[in-house]
Amino acid sequence: MMNQSVFLLLGTNMGDRRKNLSDGLWAIEARAGSIRKRSHIYETAPWGKTDQSAFYNQAIQIATFLKPKDLLEQLHAIESTMGRLRNEKWGERIIDIDILLYGSDIIESETLTIPHPQLPYRKFALAPLAELADDFIHPKMFQTIHELLKNCEDQLEVKKIRS
Repeated sequence: MMNQSVFLLLGTNMGDRRKNLSDGLWAIEARAGSIRKRSHIYETAPWGKTDQSAFYNQAIQIATFLKPKDLLEQLHAIESTMGRLRNEKWGERIIDIDILLYGSDIIESETLTIPHPQLPYRKFALAPLAELADDFIHPKMFQTIHELLKNCEDQLEVKKIRS
């Protein structure tokens, strides 16, 4: 099995958001793969359901030996361990970990779609990802992450947080 380069997005808008991201990163290192790069943290307005606190988002690149489905299971286990409840679509969450890209693979199953189907439309995912993979070509859109971000029509504010 090859060591695969994967891009993930972490998000949180409950409690100590910086600690939640840090705890998520630690758990990913322990259970899913080694972190190769991480973006700055971005504060973003909530998407989809706007009557909630702002999110902190961070993109990371990991190297993993896990197959996509196994990686998803590990990420869901991390979310559960950290206290994530899946009560409401786009609702508040202590942690959310999405697989944005799994190399250049295209996967479409009942439980998993890669690249993340909403990636081209969400500035809160594209901005941190562009920090890590500006010239990576999206395997379905055939545009770089930079181009997707430049052309993204999402108007929600995405603000880089100073460390």
